Amino acid sequence: MKAAIYNPYLDTLGGGERYTLTFAKVLSDNDWKVDLEWSDPEIKKSLEDRFGMDLTNIEVIGDVKRGDGYDLCFWVSDGSIPALKSRKNFLHFQVPFQNVNGRSLLNKMKLFRVNKVICNSNFTKKFIDREYGVDSLVIYPPVDIVSIKPKRKESIILFVGRFSSLLQSKRQDILIKNFRKLVDGGLTDWKLILAGGVEVGVNGYPEELKKMSKDYPIEIILSPDFKTLKDLYGKAKIFWSASGFGVDENKNPEKVEHFGINVVEAMAAGAVPIICNAGGHKEIVKEGVNGFFWDNIGDLLSKTKEIISDRKLLRQLSLRARNDSLSFSLERFSKEVLSLI
Repeated sequence: MKAAIYNPYLDTLGGGERYTLTFAKVLSDNDWKVDLEWSDPEIKKSLEDRFGMDLTNIEVIGDVKRGDGYDLCFWVSDGSIPALKSRKNFLHFQVPFQNVNGRSLLNKMKLFRVNKVICNSNFTKKFIDREYGVDSLVIYPPVDIVSIKPKRKESIILFVGRFSSLLQSKRQDILIKNFRKLVDGGLTDWKLILAGGVEVGVNGYPEELKKMSKDYPIEIILSPDFKTLKDLYGKAKIFWSASGFGVDENKNPEKVEHFGINVVEAMAAGAVPIICNAGGHKEIVKEGVNGFFWDNIGDLLSKTKEIISDRKLLRQLSLRARNDSLSFSLERFSKEVLSLI
């Protein structure tokens, strides 16, 4: 059996790309011949390094012809509906598109060839179903909770997310400003680490962040490989995120986190999330149980101070975060994909 995989965003090396590759790998591990469309076959090495995946049995080719001649096609939408041609067609939305004329007659005709529309979260589903007039299926992203484990913890606040202005801003600048406030207010022996990709859309942003970080215990790590990320997650006590801060998620849902794989990865390593109360984050964290949400800067600072000063609370939240991350395992994802096909 042959499968065609298409994702127009592969070179961003983000969470949605991990989702796509894991879907492809589930197929290849179950005796499917899998072709991945991309113009440069050298991208496979970058994908393997970033995500810690063995993609040996997946071939990168220039054109999968929208699934023509394949038994299955998995296609990541850029907001448009392609005319897919395989025997079974699955259209995946990572982004909650709206106001793109989704219910046009042409789109309705193309959707007749789609066996199932798949979304990465209920947050995304809400917008996609309304925009395109479909009843999509939610399959949560897979997280490698087997590889990502707690290590000997250090006094580290971590954020992982690409340094780009593409679609979403991860708002690392907000994290730096507020960590500086903690240090200026007397916090000692803690470090803020920001790690993420710089492959696309950076526009000098990392350099600005480095200037902001000067003379403070802040480290910026550019394009870390998966081994480095696992080490960072394992050592961190707290995971911060400002993704979605200041955005009206109903007006601009594309600008907040649509799920938050990085949050689950941190939880798998026992890092306690303190994350912006927006988008798909709300499907991961339970307030005061496995982490905290923040709506304003005061919340972020007060909740961070609370768990830094209360070791028992930090330990309780860490254990529950680790346990709750199991809901997003690779095993669960594989079962749902195999059931679908």
